[in-house]
Amino acid sequence: MSKSNNINRRRFLKKASGAIAGAAAFPYVVSSSSLGKAGSVAPSNRVVMGCIGMGSQGTRNMQAFLEQKDAAVVAVCDVRESQRKKAKNIVDQHYGSNSCATYNDFRELIARKDIDAVSIATPDHWHVLCALEAARNGKDMYLEKAMGLSVAADKALRDEVNRNGVVFQFGTQQRSERNFGFGCELVRNGRIGRLHTVMVGTPPGRGVPNQPTEPVPDELDYDMWLGPARWAPYSYQRCRPFDEHFSWSVWYHISDYCLGPVGGYWGVHHVDICQWGSGRDHTCPIEIEGRGLFPRDGLTDTATNWQVELLYSNGVKMIYLDNDSFTKHRLALPGHNQGVTFLGTEGWVFVKRGGVLETEPKSLVRSVIGPDEIHLAVGTGGHHRNFLDCVTTRRKTVCPIESSVRTDTVCHLTDIAIRLKRKLFWDPEAEEFINDPEANRMLTRPMRSPWHL
Repeated sequence: MSKSNNINRRRFLKKASGAIAGAAAFPYVVSSSSLGKAGSVAPSNRVVMGCIGMGSQGTRNMQAFLEQKDAAVVAVCDVRESQRKKAKNIVDQHYGSNSCATYNDFRELIARKDIDAVSIATPDHWHVLCALEAARNGKDMYLEKAMGLSVAADKALRDEVNRNGVVFQFGTQQRSERNFGFGCELVRNGRIGRLHTVMVGTPPGRGVPNQPTEPVPDELDYDMWLGPARWAPYSYQRCRPFDEHFSWSVWYHISDYCLGPVGGYWGVHHVDICQWGSGRDHTCPIEIEGRGLFPRDGLTDTATNWQVELLYSNGVKMIYLDNDSFTKHRLALPGHNQGVTFLGTEGWVFVKRGGVLETEPKSLVRSVIGPDEIHLAVGTGGHHRNFLDCVTTRRKTVCPIESSVRTDTVCHLTDIAIRLKRKLFWDPEAEEFINDPEANRMLTRPMRSPWHL
C-alpha cells in the first residue's frame, strides 16, 4: 500500500473513531452534500477543519476553504462573540445546516479528535502559541503571517512542526501568484545577469494618540485577547478589529502584538519574495544596518519609517524601506515602491500585487523557462488549494516551515537593527548575533503567565 493510501486510511479511521467518541458532545445536522452526494467529496476523503481567529483575514481564509470540495469546516473560534457568530452563520449557510461548533478557547477546538487541520488567523502575538498547540496535537496548519514575536518563538514552532510531521503552510500567499513565481524564476535563471541588489518597499507605519481606558465589552474575552502579552488597560482602539472603512488595525502598530509593517501585515510578504527570488530560502543576511523612526508618544510604538541594508554571504544586498523612504533612495525606480525590484548586471524585474510584472529589457516577460532550468514550486490553484493538496500527499507546501522561519527572522533582524541603531552581524547557521549579548537578548520575548512556549 502506498504512503498516500496509508495516510488516507489513517485519517479515515481517526475521523471515524472521533465521530463515535464525540457524537454526544458535538451533535450535527448533516446535509446531503456532506454525505458525498450531488457531486461532492465523500467524508472519508475530506480534510476536516477548524478555524481560529475570525476577523477579516480569518474569515477570508475560512471562505476559501469552504469553496474547496475536499474540505469541511466544522468549528470556529474567536474571543469575540460577534465574530464567532458571524463565522458560524457563514459556515451553516454554506452547508445548509446548523452544525458548526463555536469556541472561545482555541485549545478546546484543537483537542477535537475529528479535526485534521486548522487555519490560524489571530492577532500576531497569538500565532505561535496556537500553532504549537496544533502541532503537538498532530494538526496540519495554515498559519497567517507574521509568524512570531521573537526568533526564539519561530524556532520553537519549527521544532514542533518537524517533530510531529505536520503539514505547514505560511500565509505569505504571493508564492501562489504566478507573476511573483515567474518573476523569481527569471531572476534565478540569470535573465537579468548577476543579481546584486533587491529593493523592497512596503507601506509606512502609523501613529495613534494615547487612548482613554474604557469598559471591556461583554462580548469580548479581553484577558484571552491579551494572552501572552503584558497586561494593558482596555481601549477600543487597542484591539479594534480590522474594518473596511479604517483599512487597518491599530494593534498592528503596537509591539506587544506585532512588529508593525516591518514584519507584520506587509513586510513579511515582500521580504519573502526577496528570499525566494534570490535563492536565499535556506539562510539569512550576515550583516544588517539601518535606521528607523518611531512614535515619540501614543498608543503605537512600532517603526513608522525605516531604511535598512542587509547583506547576504553571496554579496547580494537587500535594501528594505518604507514607501516614503523608498521614493527618495538613489536606486529607486519610479513607481516601483510597494513591491520587490531585483536589480542585476543586465536588467531588472519588478513584481507587486495585482499581477504586476515589469522587466528590463521588456522582452523578458515573454521569456520561456526551459525544462532544464530552475522551476519554482508555485502554489498553482491558489494558496489554500496548495495546502489541502499537501495535506493529502504529505508533501511540503509552497511556504514550508523552514523557509518561513528564515523570512520571519529577516524581519526580526530588521526591527532589532533599527532599535539598536548600529550594525549587527548574524550567524545564519547558529541563528544568533555574533559577539553581541545585547542583540541576542532581543531574540526572545517574555510572556505573561501562564502562557509559555
